[in-house]
Formats: sequence, structure tokens, C-alpha cells
Amino acid sequence: MKKKKGRVLFASLSGSVIEWYDFYLYGTATGLVFSTLFFPNENPAIGLLLAFATFGVGYAARPIGSIIFGHYGDRIGRKAALMLTLVGMGGARF
Repeated sequence: MKKKKGRVLFASLSGSVIEWYDFYLYGTATGLVFSTLFFPNENPAIGLLLAFATFGVGYAARPIGSIIFGHYGDRIGRKAALMLTLVGMGGARF
């Protein structure tokens, strides 16, 4: 029983670490690059605000994802839903 709890803790921790690392990288790139890359014709301050607005939309979408993958976790199993989200995040980052 104790070994299974450790595996669950490790799986949950690894998913959280990957997710927050993804937000860290995206937030850093938003502040440094995205305003000039995606909004080159805008005033630099407006471009930066627009870039961080897109970052905010991604952050606000987390509860929607938790509802969707919580539903799938109940239907197909939490391990399969966790693996699906990890593969999805890794594929998107790649």
C-alpha cells in the first residue's frame, strides 16, 4: 500500500512540475520575445499587454481543462487521463 501511494505521489508531482515549468517558460518568453514576434506593428507597451493577455487566457483555461480531464479520468481512469495530459503537454511543447 505504501509503495502505491509513493507512485501516485510521484506521478502527481511530475505532472505538476511539468505543468508549472511549461507556464514558467511561456511566461518568460512572453515577457522577452512574444510582444515583438507576434505584435510587431503595435506600440511596444500595447504589444506586451496583448502578449500577456494571451498568457492569461492560457492560465484561465486550466479550470476548463480540469473539468474535461476530470470527466475523462472518471470514465477511462485517472492514470490514463494523466498520461493523456502529459503526452499532450509534451507534444505541444515539442
